[in-house]
Amino acid sequence: MPRRPTTNLAALGTTIFETMSRLAEASGAINLGQGFPDEGGPEGVIAEAVRTLREASNQYPPMAGLLALRSAIARHELHYYGLERDPATEVLVTSGATEALAATLLTLVSPGDEVLVFEPVYDCYLPMIQRAGGVVVPVRLAAPDFELSEERLRERLTSRLRVILLNNPQNPSGKVFSRAELELIVRVAQEHDAILVCDEVYEHLVFGAHEHIPAASLPGARDRTLKIGSAGKVFSMTGWKVGWVTGPAELVSLVARAHQYLTFTTPPNLQAAVAWGLDHERAWIGELTRALEDKRDRLAAGLTSLGFSVLPSAGTYFLNLDLSASEWAQRDEAFARHLTEQLKVAAIPLRSFYVESPCCDLVRFCFAKKHDVLQAALGRLSTAVDANGRP
Repeated sequence: MPRRPTTNLAALGTTIFETMSRLAEASGAINLGQGFPDEGGPEGVIAEAVRTLREASNQYPPMAGLLALRSAIARHELHYYGLERDPATEVLVTSGATEALAATLLTLVSPGDEVLVFEPVYDCYLPMIQRAGGVVVPVRLAAPDFELSEERLRERLTSRLRVILLNNPQNPSGKVFSRAELELIVRVAQEHDAILVCDEVYEHLVFGAHEHIPAASLPGARDRTLKIGSAGKVFSMTGWKVGWVTGPAELVSLVARAHQYLTFTTPPNLQAAVAWGLDHERAWIGELTRALEDKRDRLAAGLTSLGFSVLPSAGTYFLNLDLSASEWAQRDEAFARHLTEQLKVAAIPLRSFYVESPCCDLVRFCFAKKHDVLQAALGRLSTAVDANGRP
């Protein structure tokens, strides 16, 4: 047998998503853990993918992406946010947002560089930063509102800061950063000459009075900000893996150099379909947001009626239960396993989303499911309520 690899990636365990999904399948549970919708995307986008698969080239498209898609992404950012992008130099198409993140971090981070993240932090960020040789510096956002404290932020800053990695709207908390919070982050980036990497894949899934504000649209941010988007999230087709990076030409060209040695390019028919969708399915995108808000409200109301403590969710696919006042306090993983194995409803414990001193009082549900699936899950969870109405 060859010597066992000792890289930090070889030492990684299985993701909590895969672990809980396997457990859900083995238990026959309704899977509200992994974050993907169970309804399809817009028919027009699918039809365009089929048409171009049959009628257009299936050979290598340009490494940076089809110009049609890069142009559509530029029009998308101009329409929604007033951000002007040059499709030829300021837009890069990637094989999903995860590849965009990998290419970006491998490009920007050198050994010893510090990367600021906000926890709870999406779990793939940590191994990506570490593989690039970077040092993860977490800033904790405290439940229930996950507000950003300037004092807590500034006490984590050092001269080694290179990148601020921001997920907005944030998975898994469901937080949408306010304008004041974003302005603070931009100020810090300017003061430390850091680059902002903004994972904004849930940009259209923002509810109620909340507003998605791209950091790149704020004064002083554009020239130091890379924005990451995802067609899979925009059109509820997470398996398509079409993502993009937008930003100043100098930074985008650097990310492209890493991208060319990772996936090089992305299926041309999917690129063409996404380009068509960004231009023609804006009404569908708005309807998706309203539909998901309704599902969030129904699941939150149902869980609350059962006695669970539900935290607010301003965006994304997710809402969280707070276990701190229950018998399951500090036992989020045990509670998630109990739900999955005994009540047949799978959830995700949030301890895996913390870098230091994990929070063990939060469990995440995905509400991007059909209404009858959510109702069935609530029915199963109702058996957890005791005679006194306590979960």
